[in-house]
Amino acid sequence: MRIAVPNKGRLHDPSVDLLERAGLHVVDGADRKLYADTVDPEVTILYARAADIPEYVSDGAADVGITGLDQVREADTGDLVDLLDLEFGACRLVLAAPEDGAVESVNDLDGGTVATEFPNVTRAYLDDRGVDADIAEVSGATELTPHVDIADAIVDITSTGTTLRMNRLAVIDDVLESSVRLFAREDVVDDPKVEQVRTALSSVKTAEGKRYLMMNVPEEKIEAVKDVIPGMGGPTVMDIAGEEMVAVHAVVDEQSVFETITDLKAEGATDVLVTEIERLVE
Repeated sequence: MRIAVPNKGRLHDPSVDLLERAGLHVVDGADRKLYADTVDPEVTILYARAADIPEYVSDGAADVGITGLDQVREADTGDLVDLLDLEFGACRLVLAAPEDGAVESVNDLDGGTVATEFPNVTRAYLDDRGVDADIAEVSGATELTPHVDIADAIVDITSTGTTLRMNRLAVIDDVLESSVRLFAREDVVDDPKVEQVRTALSSVKTAEGKRYLMMNVPEEKIEAVKDVIPGMGGPTVMDIAGEEMVAVHAVVDEQSVFETITDLKAEGATDVLVTEIERLVE
């Protein structure tokens, strides 16, 4: 099985890091190589431009791909299935127009022009709202086009909105919320290897923000401790040989660890140990 991964840019390192944490360690993945093996002899990495990955997967050059939802929607191949939100690379595609200009809503663009690097996404958005506007496809500096009379508005990616504000553009509407996803062709979705990869990546995402707690608790205090850490389906309780104590293990949210430990100590818990979780298969 071949996984297409962004070859550079802001999506490359997080994608490779996620594969590594999922156990798919890249072997001999030097820069400028198109392919790399992994420790799994059945899985190979294909490095490609993030924008090209949907086409590579659709055409069969790769079986699954890691890239942004915006790129998949723009490719519009129609045969890709969204398997998993990998929860990084978040951004928005927005409709923006000059501040204090004539365009205050998408309906004001009827008969006008929209500049964008995402013509397919933009056309679908305008058609959905019944707006008849021309689309000027550009390959960069989209935010300048309204100021040089090329377009009345733009559809562009934004994360913080800083670039738009610097160019005196105001957001009119959200077009698409995007993040990096794991995609596959429809014909390989049920392949056991694809499901194995999806599960591996999902287990890493599930473990993020979780911590594993281990502690010793007096037997008479176990019910009180259970109220403090219900855990995932309840804590695990194990007898300690020769002791009037039990060992309690539980998974809790990282953000609640500080308060939880304080409450546990108040209920008599001792020897509390907190560890990170690399993967968590639900």
